[in-house]
Amino acid sequence: MATKIRLQRGGRKGYAFYSIVIADARAPRDGRFTEKIGTYNPNTNPATVDLNFDRALYWVEVGAQPTDTVRTILKKEGVYMMKHLRTGVKKGAFDEAAAQKKFDAWKDEKAKGFEAVRQQEAKAKKEAAAKELEAEKKINEAIAQKVAEKKAAAAAAQAEAEAPAEEAAPAEEAPAEA
Repeated sequence: MATKIRLQRGGRKGYAFYSIVIADARAPRDGRFTEKIGTYNPNTNPATVDLNFDRALYWVEVGAQPTDTVRTILKKEGVYMMKHLRTGVKKGAFDEAAAQKKFDAWKDEKAKGFEAVRQQEAKAKKEAAAKELEAEKKINEAIAQKVAEKKAAAAAAQAEAEAPAEEAAPAEEAPAEA
C-alpha cells in the first residue's frame, strides 16, 4: 500500500484549516486516513503548524510520500533536516550527539530568523500606527482651526450687529433731551 502525507481540509468556507494526515494514496482528500500527525492553519501570520515531530519523522523514514505543500511544511519544521542527519549517523559520518547538536543549532538559527521577521512586522505596524496618529492630529488641528475661524467670524458679526444698535440708542436719547 502506497502511503501519502497530505492535508485534510476542515474549517468553514473562506477560512480553511487543515489536518496533516497519513493516508492511502487512493483515498480521497477528506476521506479515510491512517493517522493524524498534526494541524496546519494558513489563516494566521505566519501560518501556524502543530506537528508531532517524531511521528512525522517516522513516516518520512518509512517512505510515505508527502504532497508538495506538506513537504514544504516538513522542511520548515526540520523533519527532512533530521532525516538527513540520521542518514549521516547510519553511514558513520558522525554520532547521534553530534547530529542532535547540529539540529539544535539549525533550529536556533531558524528561530532567530522568525524572531527577526516578527520584530520587523511589529516595528512596521507601530510606525504605521504612529503615521496614522500624526495624520489624524493634523486633520483635527485643521478642523479646530476652521471651527475657531467660524467662531471668530460669528463673534465679529455679533459685535458688528450690537455696535450699531448701541450707537443708535444714545443718538436717539440725545435729541430727546434737547
